[in-house]
Amino acid sequence: MNASLFITMLKSHGKSFASYTLGSTFYLLLIIFIYPSVSNVEGINDIIKAMPENFLKAFGIENGLSSLSDFLAGEYYGLLLLVILSIFCVLTASSLVAKLVDNGAMAYLLATPNSRVKIALTQAAVGIVGLFIILFVTTISGIVVTKLFTTIDNFDQWGFIKMNIVAFFLFFLISSYSFLFSCTMDDLKKAWSIPTILTIVFYALDLIGKMSEKLEWIRPFSIFSYFNPLEIGRGNVEILFPCLAFGVLGMMIYSISIILFSKRDLPL
Repeated sequence: MNASLFITMLKSHGKSFASYTLGSTFYLLLIIFIYPSVSNVEGINDIIKAMPENFLKAFGIENGLSSLSDFLAGEYYGLLLLVILSIFCVLTASSLVAKLVDNGAMAYLLATPNSRVKIALTQAAVGIVGLFIILFVTTISGIVVTKLFTTIDNFDQWGFIKMNIVAFFLFFLISSYSFLFSCTMDDLKKAWSIPTILTIVFYALDLIGKMSEKLEWIRPFSIFSYFNPLEIGRGNVEILFPCLAFGVLGMMIYSISIILFSKRDLPL
């Protein structure tokens, strides 16, 4: 990895990283501050349980909302975070190499003593660090604000941390296949569109499988089916398997991406 290129690219993507970090943190804190009002609504869990079972299952709140962790799992980690980080991973990871090829900047980088492998590895590290920053700041902000600025006493801090750990590895995998298309496509639009479609398909398979018992068999084909924030937050799911699976598969795809980029013919 090239340190100077890494720092330069971090600065280049700095505004983007800051925007996603602020957006993720803002929505999380908004939901935290909304929770006391929602939890004080008499019979809220009875209202939830009266809703269609498949609808509740789709958003992971079929067992009601007994704590802040449950509320965050259903309202934030079950939808908003998936949207925010999916957009971040696809747009950032897919542009790390393809954008440089598309605008001709890659030719200047290759004219330096740095190898293609070193350049691709550096670009991959930039995207991974950006993802880590977003989730790290979001996690710390959620813990600090809940502990210091609210009177909420049913917050499972460790369950909250585990949700973020699994989320990191899930989006590490999404960033890896987005980076794969970035390394193999000359056209930036194609490098964006293909992983976008793939991510939407994964989410749709999980959502349809949750809402229809007859189609539940399709859920294992979606990477989102292995991320159940409500059960993770409650401690009912062992996080080691999904983290290892997402991490190992992501590392394999990143490695394949770098190898393919090092061997491909680039447009002049």
